[in-house]
Amino acid sequence: MSVTDKVLALLGAFSHEERALTLTELSQRTGLSLPTVHRRAAELVAWGALERGRDRRYRVGLRLWEVAALAPRGHGIRDVALPFLQGLYDVTKQQHIHLSVRNHMDVVILERLSAPNAPQVLSRAGGRFGTFATGAGLVLLAHAPGEVREEYLSKPLVRYTEETVTDPGRLRSMLAAVRRDGYSNSDRMMATDVHCVGAPIYGPDGTVEAAVSICFRAGTQSFHELAPSVRTAARRITQALRAEPEKATARPDAK
Repeated sequence: MSVTDKVLALLGAFSHEERALTLTELSQRTGLSLPTVHRRAAELVAWGALERGRDRRYRVGLRLWEVAALAPRGHGIRDVALPFLQGLYDVTKQQHIHLSVRNHMDVVILERLSAPNAPQVLSRAGGRFGTFATGAGLVLLAHAPGEVREEYLSKPLVRYTEETVTDPGRLRSMLAAVRRDGYSNSDRMMATDVHCVGAPIYGPDGTVEAAVSICFRAGTQSFHELAPSVRTAARRITQALRAEPEKATARPDAK
């Protein structure tokens, strides 16, 4: 492994569930020797990418957050979209509002607004899903390049609930409907009590850069009533991005 590989392995060892790790745990997670972990971790602490607490555990440092804030498909799109996400939340009063982008075969959530009584979902700002079964995921997959869709559909699809669509032919039809209708409909595909509706956000060059979606408790409201509001929010974000093209310059196929 190169020095860069070792550094990236150390940073990749942290997760939402494991935010603080000892040197030994870092060594076990990366397969690197303790002396190597000690040297590289010390360099990362000096630069600010890691922080070492009084408990002798290492955590991700604020310097990484500062660098990540420069990502155009991260805070750039989020800053433009946030007022419209808040407006969608105020109008629909739905439990979860998501702003998401595609990173090759994953869905990355840039922002989430949630109500106190919202149903339990696995999503979080900065979270990553290796599935397109969500409302936003269906939109992003529907508008992904053909080779990306076929790569995803060629693999075994995970069934999260009895409503999860795992048949490639049926999913292709659903994705075609998303492109035709301008919105997605994920009815209890990720959780038995969650229904999601999503719509595409277009960049200045006409390609889909992101998706906005709302998730609500299944059976409490018709998605037909909510789809127009979601599409309106997506259209307004699209217009705002076109007014600030530098905020949406990265291609969604970046790995």
